[in-house]
Amino acid sequence: MSQSPVSRKILHLPITREQARDLRAGDLLLLRGTMYTARDAAHKKMIDTIEKGEDLPFAIENAAIYYAGPCPARPGCVIGSAGPTTSGRMDAYAPELISRGVTVMLGKGLRKPEVIASMKEYGAVYLGATGGAGALLSQRITASEIIAYPELGAEAIRRLEVYDFPAIVLIDCLGISLYDR
Repeated sequence: MSQSPVSRKILHLPITREQARDLRAGDLLLLRGTMYTARDAAHKKMIDTIEKGEDLPFAIENAAIYYAGPCPARPGCVIGSAGPTTSGRMDAYAPELISRGVTVMLGKGLRKPEVIASMKEYGAVYLGATGGAGALLSQRITASEIIAYPELGAEAIRRLEVYDFPAIVLIDCLGISLYDR
C-alpha cells in the first residue's frame, strides 16, 4: 500500500479552522508566529474563568497552545529549555477550548477519543514537538512574555513568538493519527 508523500510546510500562526483542515497527519512543519504555553494548572484556571463568564487572558479564537512549562531563562537568553509535556493531562479541558476556537495544540503523546472527536467536529489539529529536545526548541523562540497566572511559576501562560519551530502533524482534523500508522 503506497502512502501519500509527506508535505513540508511553513505555517504562520495563528491559523484558522480552514487552514487547519488543509493539514494532514505526517506533515512536517516549521511554525512561525504566536503561540501560548499552558499546562494542566493553567488549563484548569482557563476553564474556571470560562465557567465564571469572564474573559480568558488571550484571544482563544484560532489560537495555538503549546503544552510546555519552560525553564527560567539563563542570562542573555529569551527562555530556558522549552520542551513539550505529555498532552493527555490536558485532555479533560481540550474539548471545551477547541469548541471555543483553539485550532492548534502542540505537545507529545496520545490523545483521548473525546479530544479527537472535538478536533474533527470543529477543525483543529494536534502537533508534536520532540520530547527531550527542549534546549534545542528554545532556540526557535524569539520572544517570551508571561501574560497570565504568574503564581503558577513555570506553568504560567506565556505568549511566545517562534520562528521555524519544528513540529509534525500527529493527528489531523479528519482524526487520522500517526499513532495508528
